[in-house]
Amino acid sequence: MGVISELKKNALNKNKSIILTDGDDERTIKAAYELMNNNLCSVSLLGNREYILPIYEKYNPELNINIIDINNNEYREQLINHYYEKRKAKGETLESSAAALSRPCYFSAVAVDCGIFDGCVAGAVSSSAEVLRGALRGIGIKKGSTKVSSFVIMETPITEYGNNGVFFMADVAINPKPDAETLAEIAIATADSYKLLINDEPYVALLSYSTMKSAEGDSVDICRNALEMVKIKRKDIIIDGELQFDAALLKDVGKRKAPESKVAGNANVFVFPNLDAGNIGYKITERMCKGATATGPILQGLAKPMNDLSRGCSATDIVNTALVTIFQSEQK
Repeated sequence: MGVISELKKNALNKNKSIILTDGDDERTIKAAYELMNNNLCSVSLLGNREYILPIYEKYNPELNINIIDINNNEYREQLINHYYEKRKAKGETLESSAAALSRPCYFSAVAVDCGIFDGCVAGAVSSSAEVLRGALRGIGIKKGSTKVSSFVIMETPITEYGNNGVFFMADVAINPKPDAETLAEIAIATADSYKLLINDEPYVALLSYSTMKSAEGDSVDICRNALEMVKIKRKDIIIDGELQFDAALLKDVGKRKAPESKVAGNANVFVFPNLDAGNIGYKITERMCKGATATGPILQGLAKPMNDLSRGCSATDIVNTALVTIFQSEQK
């Protein structure tokens, strides 16, 4: 059973609530119906009722959906006050808070921060920059973290690698050129996300063009320093580096290049040295490995879950991201 299928099965008894920010988009409306019809979670759509209802009722007129008008709803005053209290030290006024709460990504983020909803999925229409701004200002970074990062869940048909063909890859969307501390945080966050969603032991590879001092360079030094930081901060995480991709993936290569490593040849979490490598790497895998599917990028490091979609997403992508968000809402 694939990761998403397993999440669907396990979401049935969670009773979580998700707000979908881009409610006026037909893909979002279809995703809301699928989530509700399959009892995966309760859904609220942020948007125009007169536009949404005729489309939604084509799927099932008897399945009620909560539709929120951003400027006329029961939560607005509470959210404005909450945002003002959260941000007044940074110069926000009640007037500027009201203006911010007229922006869909800010409204949704603050509603999640207040506990009205368990999580949010946005980005079908909103830009990634707007989603991230709303998340950072409306929710903020979780205690113990200093950075937000992202990962994709990569499912491939090549079951002899990773966890039956499943890998997590990070960072693929947020941090362009991480320093050692940031790379360590990305590794820790992705290991925790893997354990949460897969319920199995992560084997984390810090990827490089070098394997165990086979080469030198600034990025190699960052990788080595990040490894030491993770080992000090989280002794429970199985992690190694620096490792070239083939040494991390292939058992025979791993044994030759890093015979003492528990991760070499067994990696199921790949942490890339920079955003160029991560973004290119996951897209190469997704497009060139026949049968591969990528879910994400998924945001991690926020105090409460809010996730960003590609504006080219499908209704299925929205459903899958909502499923991940449901489980993220249980992460401490």
